[in-house]
Amino acid sequence: MEQSILSEFNLDLATASIPKYIAIEGPIGIGKTTLAKRLANSFNYETLLEDAEENPFLERFYQDRRSNALPTQLFFLFQRIRKLEALRQGDIFQEVRISDFLIDKDPLFARITLDDDEFRLYQTVYDNIISDLPKPDLVVYLQAPTDTLYDRVQLRGHHSEKSIEHGYLQQLNDAYTQFFYYYDDTPLLIVNTAAINLAEGNHDYNNLVQYMLQISSGRHYYNPHPLQ
Repeated sequence: MEQSILSEFNLDLATASIPKYIAIEGPIGIGKTTLAKRLANSFNYETLLEDAEENPFLERFYQDRRSNALPTQLFFLFQRIRKLEALRQGDIFQEVRISDFLIDKDPLFARITLDDDEFRLYQTVYDNIISDLPKPDLVVYLQAPTDTLYDRVQLRGHHSEKSIEHGYLQQLNDAYTQFFYYYDDTPLLIVNTAAINLAEGNHDYNNLVQYMLQISSGRHYYNPHPLQ
């Protein structure tokens, strides 16, 4: 598996670092799932993906966040935990995964959407089920300006997201920025996606993969320009 990836991207086996568990993160509309699927195809990895359409509260949440925040948040929390539990119970020496979420950021949404009493309840649940879950070998945090996120959300046209407001995306974007400013639990790659297209074509995608496979520790920033 490693040799085929190295050949595809013209990398040196002695210098490339192949993470076995990669988590892609970023706010709504940034392209987490698209990149996760593309990386999984290149690496021949299994995917560990959120399924927002499974959440029966999500569309109601976007229509009335105040009334539907707690069930929406708890559903996603239990869904993510269930997927990670399955990963933990597998053979960690054989299974390799790319996910489109990092469980550590789950409280970020809760803090924005829940009132104080609801958040205390959520935090109690979170604290009791979060222990001993596997940590990624690399987290890739995708960022873009809120206007770009809003345009991407509108363009993809998911039915459940039709009521998303620009102001809510701005809140999320700010919260993500703050969260990853302090995040140091795993190697981290912060990618500015404003001027690149990781969904189509190979130029931007291949450049990102080549950069990513050189990372083994620490915090890194990838800020490409168009047609770099």
